[in-house]
Amino acid sequence: MKHRLVLLAAWALSGLAQAQTPDALQVRSWAASCANCHGTQGNALPGMVALAGMPQALIVQKMQDFKAGRLSATVMHQLAKGYSDEQITAIASYFAAQKK
Repeated sequence: MKHRLVLLAAWALSGLAQAQTPDALQVRSWAASCANCHGTQGNALPGMVALAGMPQALIVQKMQDFKAGRLSATVMHQLAKGYSDEQITAIASYFAAQKK
């Protein structure tokens, strides 16, 4: 029994255990950092890109393109590199669910 617990603990600490999904408050916090340019809850002012209601797949694709350097911008290509793929997906889901 003790041997099994040691193996289970080693497995969990090894990174092989599946990461937990971030909670809604954490995702909202990540998304709040986008408000300076994209507006509160993604409802941008005229002249800026509104993220509210944009399809999740489109947001993910654009963020991945910025992250990989396929799209250039003033700051987005730098900001995108600071997020993991999981964070990008979670943030995109948040904005996709917002009302325009």
